Amino acid sequence: MGDAADPPKLSHLDAAGAANMVDVADKAVTDRIAVAEGRVVMLPETLALIESGNAKKGDVIGTARLAGIMAAKRTHELIPLCHALLLSKVAVEIETDAAMPGLHVRASVRTAGQTGVEMEALTAVSVACLTIYDMAKAVDRGMRIEGIRVLEKAGGRSGHWQVS
Repeated sequence: MGDAADPPKLSHLDAAGAANMVDVADKAVTDRIAVAEGRVVMLPETLALIESGNAKKGDVIGTARLAGIMAAKRTHELIPLCHALLLSKVAVEIETDAAMPGLHVRASVRTAGQTGVEMEALTAVSVACLTIYDMAKAVDRGMRIEGIRVLEKAGGRSGHWQVS
């Protein structure tokens, strides 16, 4: 991050403060992974409806999983300064939690490349959560999407990092 003599800088801003895509041409190609999570909090009745598979719009969990995978692959089209990456793996897991009540969403993304895949993991989780909301909003407009964050990243110059 830098010390007092060298404060941290935002990587996507040039010396004049203008937004620019980071040049990764000189970075080494390494295996990169990122894991992100989020959750959709809902009424117990909404969760039961989703679990039963009887939601009006169909299989909420399966559709959200596919939406998350598709979103990860299109992150560079949604986030202006992201690089287009050849992803080798995107996995989206969605688990029910009656105690919350709601759904936990977790995405793992992998590539061999010159830049990390945190944004792809975050995009996968975000879009999966939005899809859950869209498919169940007819019965529960009060659902909350919460806690979207990176849990872990590895690869590249900064090495391995995970939430403690």
